[in-house]
Amino acid sequence: MDKTRRCFTLLELITVVIIMGILASIAFPVFTKTKEEVLNKEAKANLKLIQAAEKIYKMELGVYCASSDIDTINPSLKLDLTGQNWSYSADTTGTGTATRAGRTWTLYISNPDEPICSPSSNCPP
Repeated sequence: MDKTRRCFTLLELITVVIIMGILASIAFPVFTKTKEEVLNKEAKANLKLIQAAEKIYKMELGVYCASSDIDTINPSLKLDLTGQNWSYSADTTGTGTATRAGRTWTLYISNPDEPICSPSSNCPP
């Protein structure tokens, strides 16, 4: 009967931990960048929803819905933007903004194609 031990040595465990650390240090920045890209796309999509709802609101009532409070924007524009990662607002010109962590996306009624990010130092390339 062979009574040799079947277990990992300390050197093998340390090697595995080091390799896992290296892989994690490579993966974390990629994950963070991807998460920010997704959050930016969320803001852009929601701003386009707000703008479309603003146009309908103006056709029905003759004015744009203006509020920096999401609890006012949601029922007025018939949207559900609660629990989002961004703070949304709308003004009397039909411009919508999304703000989060020092970054602001703005969608102007005069340029409805693409939201604009500011400040440029905190925006994606």
